[in-house]
Amino acid sequence: MPVYLLNDSVIFPNPAFAEPDGLVAIGGDLSTQRLIEAYSLGIFPWYSEGQPILWWSPDPRMVLLPKNFIRHKNLAKIVQNKKFQVSFDKMFDQVIERCSSVPRKGQDGDTWITDEMKTAYFELHKIGIAHSVEVSYRKELVGGLYGLSLGKCFFGESMFHTMTDASKVALWHLVEQLKMWKFDMIDVQQETHHLKSMGADSMERKEFLHLLTGSVNKKSINGSWDYIN
Repeated sequence: MPVYLLNDSVIFPNPAFAEPDGLVAIGGDLSTQRLIEAYSLGIFPWYSEGQPILWWSPDPRMVLLPKNFIRHKNLAKIVQNKKFQVSFDKMFDQVIERCSSVPRKGQDGDTWITDEMKTAYFELHKIGIAHSVEVSYRKELVGGLYGLSLGKCFFGESMFHTMTDASKVALWHLVEQLKMWKFDMIDVQQETHHLKSMGADSMERKEFLHLLTGSVNKKSINGSWDYIN
């Protein structure tokens, strides 16, 4: 399928016919309406500073079903001991900033979380669609994650840690909360060894899009996700 060039209309092509690498479209903007439409179709933006906005729907898709989350014994001890303090939606701006700046293995120093992306997701946070999980140690933010919630699907965008196990603790508490709310899945987009070790698995795009359609049409839990352990 030729790559679709977006215009001012909030319309995306069918992601089932994306390029082999997952590229669906180029251009457009990061307006709240466009982002919600994109995620509801299984499409997300991913590009570097200086590039046009690139929209993707990879095949296969990495997905974590809450019921498949692996509670490793060493992590369970850390959670039970309450070494870290965990909160939701208290430091969204700090979490997204840290996700964009904390170095990762194999990362060349550039980040796909541009200033334009930060602004766009903060707008989604203000209307109760984007959420963060914060992990603190002695009142200092040392780990966390953020993403979007539509229907009963959580779209994980990024996570970070500056202290061992902090991001894993964030994911643990997110999964526990989503299980209580009967969420269907966490879309983690691309395969990583870290997420695979915690129960995420690859899913064919066709299967993912079918599951997503049913999930995003369920009632959303918007607003602030107030939680402090």
